[in-house]
Amino acid sequence: MELGLKGKAALVTGASEGIGSAVARKLADEGVRVAICARTESKLKDTAAEIARATGMQIVPIAADLRTLDGCRGFVDRAAERLGGVDILVNNAGASTFGPFVDLPDEAFVDAINGKLLGYIRCAKAVIPHMRRRGGGVIVNITGTTQQAVPLHTAGSACNAALRMFSKELSIELGPLNIRVNSLAPGRIQTARGDQLLHATAAAQGASPADVLGQLVKTIPSGRLGAIDDIGDAVCFLVSERATYVNGAALVVDGSKSVVI
Repeated sequence: MELGLKGKAALVTGASEGIGSAVARKLADEGVRVAICARTESKLKDTAAEIARATGMQIVPIAADLRTLDGCRGFVDRAAERLGGVDILVNNAGASTFGPFVDLPDEAFVDAINGKLLGYIRCAKAVIPHMRRRGGGVIVNITGTTQQAVPLHTAGSACNAALRMFSKELSIELGPLNIRVNSLAPGRIQTARGDQLLHATAAAQGASPADVLGQLVKTIPSGRLGAIDDIGDAVCFLVSERATYVNGAALVVDGSKSVVI
Protein backbone atom coordinates (compact mmCIF):
# COMPACT_ATOMS: atom_id res chain seq x y z
CA MET A 1 0.00 0.00 0.00
CA GLU A 2 1.36 3.41 -0.96
CA LEU A 3 1.48 5.57 2.16
CA GLY A 4 2.11 8.88 0.40
CA LEU A 5 5.13 9.72 2.54
CA LYS A 6 7.84 10.07 -0.09
CA GLY A 7 9.53 13.47 0.07
CA LYS A 8 8.23 14.34 3.54
CA ALA A 9 10.47 15.64 6.35
CA ALA A 10 10.21 14.13 9.82
CA LEU A 11 11.67 14.71 13.29
CA VAL A 12 12.05 11.76 15.66
CA THR A 13 13.19 12.31 19.23
CA GLY A 14 14.95 9.73 21.38
CA ALA A 15 16.07 7.94 18.23
CA SER A 16 19.59 6.67 18.88
CA GLU A 17 18.25 3.20 19.68
CA GLY A 18 15.14 1.16 20.38
CA ILE A 19 11.72 2.34 19.29
CA GLY A 20 12.95 5.73 18.12
CA SER A 21 15.55 4.27 15.80
CA ALA A 22 13.00 1.81 14.39
CA VAL A 23 10.56 4.63 13.70
CA ALA A 24 13.26 6.63 11.92
CA ARG A 25 14.28 3.60 9.85
CA LYS A 26 10.71 2.79 8.83
CA LEU A 27 10.04 6.39 7.82
CA ALA A 28 13.25 6.46 5.78
CA ASP A 29 12.17 3.21 4.10
CA GLU A 30 9.10 5.13 2.93
CA GLY A 31 11.20 7.89 1.38
CA VAL A 32 11.09 10.35 4.28
CA ARG A 33 14.04 12.60 5.18
CA VAL A 34 14.55 12.34 8.93
CA ALA A 35 16.24 14.34 11.68
CA ILE A 36 16.90 12.33 14.82
CA CYS A 37 17.97 13.48 18.25
CA ALA A 38 19.27 12.08 21.52
CA ARG A 39 21.70 13.27 24.16
CA THR A 40 24.59 10.94 23.26
CA GLU A 41 26.10 12.34 20.07
CA SER A 42 28.40 9.44 19.16
CA LYS A 43 25.66 6.83 19.33
CA LEU A 44 23.26 9.14 17.50
CA LYS A 45 25.71 9.62 14.63
CA ASP A 46 26.25 5.86 14.36
CA THR A 47 22.50 5.28 14.15
CA ALA A 48 22.06 8.01 11.54
CA ALA A 49 24.86 6.60 9.40
CA GLU A 50 23.44 3.08 9.63
CA ILE A 51 19.93 4.18 8.57
CA ALA A 52 21.31 6.35 5.76
CA ARG A 53 23.36 3.45 4.39
CA ALA A 54 20.42 1.08 4.52
CA THR A 55 17.83 3.43 2.97
CA GLY A 56 19.74 5.97 0.92
CA MET A 57 17.82 8.76 2.62
CA GLN A 58 19.04 11.92 4.32
CA ILE A 59 19.30 11.27 8.07
CA VAL A 60 20.36 14.27 10.16
CA PRO A 61 21.67 13.58 13.69
CA ILE A 62 21.29 16.48 16.13
CA ALA A 63 22.39 16.02 19.73
CA ALA A 64 19.99 17.79 22.10
CA ASP A 65 18.88 17.72 25.71
CA LEU A 66 15.10 17.80 25.50
CA ARG A 67 14.78 18.25 29.24
CA THR A 68 15.23 21.99 28.62
CA LEU A 69 13.21 24.53 26.67
CA ASP A 70 16.27 25.68 24.72
CA GLY A 71 17.12 22.08 23.87
CA CYS A 72 13.68 21.45 22.40
CA ARG A 73 13.56 24.69 20.43
CA GLY A 74 17.12 24.27 19.22
CA PHE A 75 16.52 20.75 17.94
CA VAL A 76 13.32 21.62 16.10
CA ASP A 77 14.69 24.79 14.50
CA ARG A 78 17.99 23.21 13.44
CA ALA A 79 16.21 20.18 12.05
CA ALA A 80 13.75 22.31 10.11
CA GLU A 81 16.62 24.29 8.62
CA ARG A 82 18.56 21.17 7.59
CA LEU A 83 15.50 19.41 6.14
CA GLY A 84 13.92 22.49 4.57
CA GLY A 85 10.81 22.27 6.73
CA VAL A 86 8.89 19.82 8.91
CA ASP A 87 5.87 17.65 8.06
CA ILE A 88 6.04 15.08 10.87
CA LEU A 89 7.05 15.06 14.53
CA VAL A 90 7.35 11.81 16.46
CA ASN A 91 7.90 12.48 20.16
CA ASN A 92 9.61 9.49 21.71
CA ALA A 93 12.36 10.79 24.02
CA GLY A 94 12.24 10.61 27.77
CA ALA A 95 12.73 7.92 30.37
CA SER A 96 11.84 7.60 34.02
CA THR A 97 13.27 5.83 37.04
CA PHE A 98 11.89 2.39 37.90
CA GLY A 99 11.22 1.42 41.51
CA PRO A 100 8.64 1.21 44.31
CA PHE A 101 6.81 4.48 44.81
CA VAL A 102 7.86 4.78 48.46
CA ASP A 103 11.52 4.56 47.43
CA LEU A 104 11.42 7.07 44.59
CA PRO A 105 12.84 10.49 45.46
CA ASP A 106 11.12 13.68 44.41
CA GLU A 107 13.78 14.10 41.72
CA ALA A 108 12.54 10.98 39.94
CA PHE A 109 9.20 12.67 39.26
CA VAL A 110 10.75 16.01 38.37
CA ASP A 111 13.08 14.29 35.89
CA ALA A 112 10.19 12.34 34.33
CA ILE A 113 8.10 15.48 33.93
CA ASN A 114 10.97 17.49 32.44
CA GLY A 115 12.27 14.72 30.22
CA LYS A 116 9.04 13.28 28.90
CA LEU A 117 5.93 15.36 29.56
CA LEU A 118 7.45 18.81 29.10
CA GLY A 119 9.82 17.57 26.41
CA TYR A 120 6.88 16.45 24.27
CA ILE A 121 4.92 19.62 24.98
CA ARG A 122 7.85 21.90 24.14
CA CYS A 123 8.76 20.08 20.93
CA ALA A 124 5.13 20.16 19.79
CA LYS A 125 4.91 23.88 20.45
CA ALA A 126 8.18 24.54 18.64
CA VAL A 127 7.17 22.56 15.55
CA ILE A 128 3.73 24.11 15.01
CA PRO A 129 4.96 27.28 13.22
CA HIS A 130 7.01 25.14 10.84
CA MET A 131 4.02 22.91 10.08
CA ARG A 132 1.75 25.88 9.50
CA ARG A 133 4.15 27.14 6.86
CA ARG A 134 3.78 23.74 5.13
CA GLY A 135 0.00 23.89 5.30
CA GLY A 136 -0.30 21.18 7.92
CA GLY A 137 1.46 18.23 9.50
CA VAL A 138 1.22 15.29 11.86
CA ILE A 139 2.37 14.80 15.45
CA VAL A 140 2.58 11.36 17.06
CA ASN A 141 3.29 11.11 20.78
CA ILE A 142 4.67 7.76 21.90
CA THR A 143 3.12 7.57 25.34
CA GLY A 144 3.93 4.12 26.59
CA THR A 145 1.29 1.91 28.10
CA THR A 146 -1.72 3.94 29.23
CA GLN A 147 -4.37 1.22 29.39
CA GLN A 148 -3.05 -0.44 32.52
CA ALA A 149 -0.86 0.57 35.43
CA VAL A 150 2.68 -0.78 35.21
CA PRO A 151 4.19 -1.88 38.54
CA LEU A 152 7.36 0.02 39.54
CA HIS A 153 6.69 2.63 36.83
CA THR A 154 4.79 5.28 38.80
CA ALA A 155 6.58 8.36 37.47
CA GLY A 156 6.53 7.22 33.86
CA SER A 157 2.94 6.00 33.96
CA ALA A 158 1.73 9.32 35.34
CA CYS A 159 3.46 11.18 32.49
CA ASN A 160 2.09 8.74 29.91
CA ALA A 161 -1.47 9.31 31.09
CA ALA A 162 -0.98 13.08 30.97
CA LEU A 163 0.45 12.86 27.46
CA ARG A 164 -2.52 10.90 26.23
CA MET A 165 -4.86 13.70 27.33
CA PHE A 166 -2.47 16.34 26.02
CA SER A 167 -2.54 14.65 22.61
CA LYS A 168 -6.34 14.64 22.55
CA GLU A 169 -6.57 18.28 23.59
CA LEU A 170 -3.99 19.30 21.00
CA SER A 171 -5.81 17.41 18.24
CA ILE A 172 -8.92 19.51 18.89
CA GLU A 173 -7.04 22.79 18.85
CA LEU A 174 -4.82 22.03 15.85
CA GLY A 175 -7.32 20.14 13.70
CA PRO A 176 -8.55 23.34 11.99
CA LEU A 177 -4.91 24.05 11.05
CA ASN A 178 -4.65 20.71 9.25
CA ILE A 179 -2.29 19.40 11.92
CA ARG A 180 -3.28 15.97 13.19
CA VAL A 181 -2.20 14.75 16.64
CA ASN A 182 -2.40 11.15 17.82
CA SER A 183 -0.84 9.14 20.61
CA LEU A 184 0.54 5.62 20.37
CA ALA A 185 0.78 3.36 23.40
CA PRO A 186 3.18 0.46 22.99
CA GLY A 187 2.83 -2.56 25.21
CA ARG A 188 5.87 -4.56 26.31
CA ILE A 189 8.40 -4.22 23.51
CA GLN A 190 11.78 -5.94 23.19
CA THR A 191 14.15 -3.06 23.96
CA ALA A 192 17.02 -2.36 26.32
CA ARG A 193 14.63 -0.25 28.42
CA GLY A 194 12.18 -3.12 28.55
CA ASP A 195 14.99 -5.33 29.84
CA GLN A 196 15.66 -2.82 32.60
CA LEU A 197 12.04 -2.99 33.73
CA LEU A 198 12.15 -6.78 33.53
CA HIS A 199 15.19 -6.96 35.81
CA ALA A 200 13.75 -4.38 38.22
CA THR A 201 10.54 -6.42 38.47
CA ALA A 202 12.50 -9.63 39.01
CA ALA A 203 14.52 -8.04 41.80
CA ALA A 204 11.38 -6.72 43.49
CA GLN A 205 9.73 -10.14 43.32
CA GLY A 206 12.82 -12.13 44.27
CA ALA A 207 12.48 -14.08 41.05
CA SER A 208 14.65 -14.66 38.01
CA PRO A 209 14.24 -12.46 34.91
CA ALA A 210 13.48 -15.60 32.88
CA ASP A 211 10.61 -16.54 35.19
CA VAL A 212 9.20 -13.00 35.15
CA LEU A 213 9.41 -12.93 31.36
CA GLY A 214 7.64 -16.27 31.09
CA GLN A 215 4.78 -15.08 33.29
CA LEU A 216 4.57 -11.81 31.36
CA VAL A 217 4.26 -13.50 27.98
CA LYS A 218 1.43 -15.64 29.35
CA THR A 219 -0.59 -12.45 29.93
CA ILE A 220 -0.26 -11.34 26.30
CA PRO A 221 -2.92 -12.93 24.05
CA SER A 222 -0.64 -12.58 21.02
CA GLY A 223 1.84 -14.81 22.83
CA ARG A 224 4.96 -12.66 22.48
CA LEU A 225 6.58 -9.37 23.32
CA GLY A 226 6.31 -6.69 20.67
CA ALA A 227 9.13 -5.87 18.28
CA ILE A 228 10.36 -2.33 17.68
CA ASP A 229 9.32 -2.67 14.03
CA ASP A 230 5.72 -3.22 15.18
CA ILE A 231 5.79 0.32 16.54
CA GLY A 232 7.61 1.73 13.52
CA ASP A 233 4.97 0.31 11.18
CA ALA A 234 2.14 1.72 13.29
CA VAL A 235 3.72 5.19 13.31
CA CYS A 236 4.11 5.11 9.52
CA PHE A 237 0.39 4.45 9.19
CA LEU A 238 -0.58 7.24 11.59
CA VAL A 239 1.49 9.86 9.75
CA SER A 240 0.51 8.65 6.27
CA GLU A 241 -2.00 9.78 3.67
CA ARG A 242 -3.99 6.64 4.53
CA ALA A 243 -4.85 8.09 7.96
CA THR A 244 -5.98 11.63 7.17
CA TYR A 245 -9.18 11.24 9.21
CA VAL A 246 -7.39 9.69 12.20
CA ASN A 247 -7.05 12.58 14.63
CA GLY A 248 -7.12 12.56 18.43
CA ALA A 249 -6.81 8.77 18.51
CA ALA A 250 -4.93 6.75 21.12
CA LEU A 251 -3.63 3.70 19.26
CA VAL A 252 -2.70 0.80 21.53
CA VAL A 253 -0.12 -1.64 20.12
CA ASP A 254 0.25 -4.28 22.83
CA GLY A 255 -0.84 -7.67 21.48
CA SER A 256 -4.17 -7.20 23.33
CA LYS A 257 -2.50 -7.37 26.74
CA SER A 258 -4.57 -4.44 27.98
CA VAL A 259 -7.78 -6.48 27.87
CA VAL A 260 -6.38 -9.08 30.25
CA ILE A 261 -7.32 -8.56 33.88
